[in-house]
Order: sequence, then structure tokens, then C-alpha cells
Amino acid sequence: MHILFLSNYFPPEVNAPATRTAEHAREWVDEGHTVDVLTSVPNFPEGEVYAGYENRLTTEVHDGVRAVRVPMYVSANEGVFRRTLSYLSFMVSACWYARHLDAPDVVVATSPQFFAGLAGWWVAWMKQAPFVLEIRDLWPESVVAVGAMGRNPIIRFFEWVEARLYAAADRIVAVTDAFKEAIAEKGIARDKIAVVKNGIDPSRWNGPLDEQRLEALRRAHALEGRFVASYIGTVGLAHRADVMLEAAAQCEDPDIVFMVVGTGAAWDALKAQQDALQLDNVRLVDKVPKDTVPYLLALSDASVVHLRDTPLFETVIPSKMFEAMATGTPVVLGVRGEARDIMEAAGAGLPMPPEAPGALVKVVQRLKASPSLQEDLAANGRRHVRTHYDRQTLARRYASLLRRVASSSANG
Repeated sequence: MHILFLSNYFPPEVNAPATRTAEHAREWVDEGHTVDVLTSVPNFPEGEVYAGYENRLTTEVHDGVRAVRVPMYVSANEGVFRRTLSYLSFMVSACWYARHLDAPDVVVATSPQFFAGLAGWWVAWMKQAPFVLEIRDLWPESVVAVGAMGRNPIIRFFEWVEARLYAAADRIVAVTDAFKEAIAEKGIARDKIAVVKNGIDPSRWNGPLDEQRLEALRRAHALEGRFVASYIGTVGLAHRADVMLEAAAQCEDPDIVFMVVGTGAAWDALKAQQDALQLDNVRLVDKVPKDTVPYLLALSDASVVHLRDTPLFETVIPSKMFEAMATGTPVVLGVRGEARDIMEAAGAGLPMPPEAPGALVKVVQRLKASPSLQEDLAANGRRHVRTHYDRQTLARRYASLLRRVASSSANG
């Protein structure tokens, strides 16, 4: 089967969409499929083209997956107008350059924004192939939820586009059960919507670590003898990573350190906040390569996973929760809904109310006071993620779905 996958993001970008797409595609290639990923020049989240890349049409191969990168208007992950222009430019560029690609058996396009979906729909029509729409985020609802835009005519237009895409897709793949229900409530038949959740590749998270590199990172960030609560991931409007600094300001235990690793739309504001507060128990670490994340999790005694306190985010399952579980790092979860259900079923962490720094301090102190609790949560997380969220198993389930869609189209 020949799969053409459209995604704004792809490695070396390290955000969740890039990781999910790359790991699924690699597994599909290992299963014998041909996979082309139509994507952009890597630039997320700063809006700067990565070193070694140019903003022009290029082709490269990663783990047997062919990545076709198209030129686009590059913008930082901040500011609705410029980001929208960036998304639109990728949509137009992807449609233009897809003309020269071989016809696939199935076209898949992934959100979180729908311009990639529109491109996928158009390319599928052009190539006379079935169209599968992957929903990683409920967009444009999430734009309103983080306060980036109010409910205005632009949002209503995006909602109209959303409805057209749901109707046009031959199949929809959601990453959470709650997303499936939200889409079904918009009038889409439930049997049209499949769920393939996020997961992890255990081999990339459970392998041996270089002790010298580990100790070098510990010294570089002054973590010796400290109990480390870390937030590792995108620092965006949705994540309220500033709760880490607010917790640090309230924490009176000098042995506890709050570390934030990442970058994003809220990173500069977070750095400005720390510059003003000058908290000794805070570590801010700029974006790191993906292969450094297991080391930083190994240095962490607790992994904080947090989103804004809004009903929409009760439908979200942050992928960083699975990464923490895979490395045996207890989770402190400031997310309600389906993510909390998963964590509690796994016995892999402790909950806290979102946007509650005082509660975060208490949970971290509870973990610090009980090494046996830490050990139990770590063992439970490793076991649960291997059993239920192995990327290879999830990718094969996804490929089976795509085969059925392609076969139905060919026979129809």
C-alpha cells in the first residue's frame, strides 16, 4: 500500500505531531508499505529554518520514509495572523507540488489546524484516492480555548470548514475517545470515526543511557542532590507552564527544583517572569533535541503534565504523559478528563487541579517524602505503557484501517 501523509510537522522537529507521524510512518515502512510524507521545512516553534535546511522543495529519506518538503511562509508559533498565513502557505504549496507525486492508495492529512486537512482533501481528489482526516486537536475550538481569538466571523468560518472536512473525509481518525464523541456530536456517524491514541516506541525510551552524558547534564543544570519536578515540552498558550514558577515561589523546601524545558509562544514571557522573580529553585532550559529528553526525564523525580483549566482540554491526552511513564518517571497531572482516567488506571502518577500552584507544591512534596510511592508509580507506568500504548501495535492497527479504506475505494 502506498500512503501519502500530509503534516505541517516532521522530524527534526520534536513536537508531538512530528513524533507521531514519523513513528507511525516508520512502522508502516517496516510492515512493507510505501510512505511519502508531504511536509514543510523544519521551523517549529521559533519560525526559523533549522540549520542545514533551505526553504525550498527538497526530498530526503528517514528510516525508509520519503519526506518531501515544500517551501512556505515561515512564522513563529505566535500571533494568529502570521501563523494563519503560514498554514495557508503550506496548504497552497502542498497542493501545488503534490501534482508531481505518484498517485497513492490513500491520502492522510493530520490536524491540529485544518489547512493541512484542506490540502489533503484536494490532493486526494486530484489523485483519485480516498481521504483520511486525522484529528489531533479540536480546532478551531482550541484557538478560542487558549484565548488567541474570540468567537468571531473568522472562527465561524473555520467551523464551517471543519464541518465540510468531516463530511468529505472517507474516514476520520481521532487520537482520543473524547475527540470521537465531540465529532459525533457535530452530526458525523460514529462508525466513520476510528480512535488511534498516542503512544510511544519503548525501544527509544527504555534503552541504556550514557552515564557521562547524564552526569554532565546534571551538573550543567545544578541538579545535584535536588528533587526535580520537570515540565518538558512545548511552552505554549495552552500549557500554562508558568504554574511551575508560581509553585516554585510558594515552595519552601530548598531541595526541590522546578525545571521547565522547551520553547514556544509563551517561552519569552516565562523567561521574563523568571528574570523578574530570580527564583533560585527554577531551571529554565531551552529546546533540546529529542534524544536528550530521556536524559532529562531520568534526572527528574516527577514529570509535570499540565494544561489550562478549560473544559475543552478534558478531551486531550498529552503525549508527554506516555513518555514519562515509559521512562519510569512519576506523573504529576494537571489535566482533567480522559488523560486523568488513563493515569489513574495505570497507577502511574498523582493528580492536581489545573492552574493550582499550591496543589502542585503539595503533590511534589508528597512524592519527595515517599520513595516507595515513587517506585510504585514508576513501575506501574512502565508496565502500563508497554501493554497498552506501544507505538508498533498502534501503528499496525492504523495501517489495517488504512488498508480497509483503500480496499473499499478500489472496490467501490
